[in-house]
Amino acid sequence: MKWKVLIVDDTPLNVKILADVLDFKGYDVVTAGGGKEGLAKVESERPDIVLLDVMMPDLDGYSVCRAIRANPVTAMLPVVMVTALDPAQERVKGLEAGADDFLAKPINQPELFARVQSLLRIKEFHDQVVTQARELAEWNRLLEQRVAEGVQQIEKMSRLKRFLSPRIADLIVTAASDDPLKSHRREITVVFIDLRGFTAFTDTAEPEEVMAVLGEYHERMGKLIMAHNGTIEHFAGDGIMILFNDPLPIENPAMEAVAMAIAMQADFRALTGLWKKRGYDLQMGIGIAQGYATLGVIGFESRRDYTAIGSVCNLASRLCSEAKAEQILVSQKVFGLVEELVIAESIGELSLKGFQKMIPTFNVIARKGPG
Repeated sequence: MKWKVLIVDDTPLNVKILADVLDFKGYDVVTAGGGKEGLAKVESERPDIVLLDVMMPDLDGYSVCRAIRANPVTAMLPVVMVTALDPAQERVKGLEAGADDFLAKPINQPELFARVQSLLRIKEFHDQVVTQARELAEWNRLLEQRVAEGVQQIEKMSRLKRFLSPRIADLIVTAASDDPLKSHRREITVVFIDLRGFTAFTDTAEPEEVMAVLGEYHERMGKLIMAHNGTIEHFAGDGIMILFNDPLPIENPAMEAVAMAIAMQADFRALTGLWKKRGYDLQMGIGIAQGYATLGVIGFESRRDYTAIGSVCNLASRLCSEAKAEQILVSQKVFGLVEELVIAESIGELSLKGFQKMIPTFNVIARKGPG
């Protein structure tokens, strides 16, 4: 590093002598012919050290030194007072003005170099401390920013998960791809579940009872949906539509959906036992179909939903409507994908609303083997 030295002296010969010896030693030398010019050069040249004559006609060295110290930018700039006056007397005045060191005229070159090098070493350490403090402040700022962003992301995720499947919320918040929720076509497995006897129950029950029942029902079913990597498409009272293989792919979505449905019916039996003690007669039916659908976001600026559109959704819904208590009705395609893994029975071909052809339908009873 090449240090820059500012020499401030109104005597050209003194300036030349100092400039020559310092230039010879490899310093970058800047000169000023008076106090006012010296202050201007401090601002414009940003020297690393100032050699400052005391007696100058326009502005003496003490005044220049005090001005340097008064400026926060140059308050720590090393200043060496150079004087031919009485050293003891001038030292006190110089210290009061803020000088760091003193040199007597005529200049002793070894002493000049020693004092300059000593002050520049101190300045270098000070600059390092300032740089490290600045870097630390920047790191703290970035850390605070990241913590704030993290808190905002957690809060945003928490809010989203109240309305969306956590898997969809994750995609929205993390933006794992350019646009994970843009409209696309994919083969999915769709599951519909709803309660048998719910309409009759709502006709006689108080609203608070209905909300309590739905809360217990959604809580239990929701845990199983999440455990089996399902995506909740929407709630509609007692009805729940669940997607598999979107927005994130699943290796065997049909089996995952059927396994979830079997677990749901098993868990639901415990819930019906509790409800019967309160006088509620509710059962659950499930319909499952697999096929291609168009998926994406619908809605408006203030409220959007992620949905699937296609006949596979209608088929799952119709199968669910036909399902009796504790039944899991699946389409022929789903049965073909899980046949080796489940115990099921054919219930023949059903005439379903919206479908011109009869629909071969199977009731899944249990999984084969352990689990």
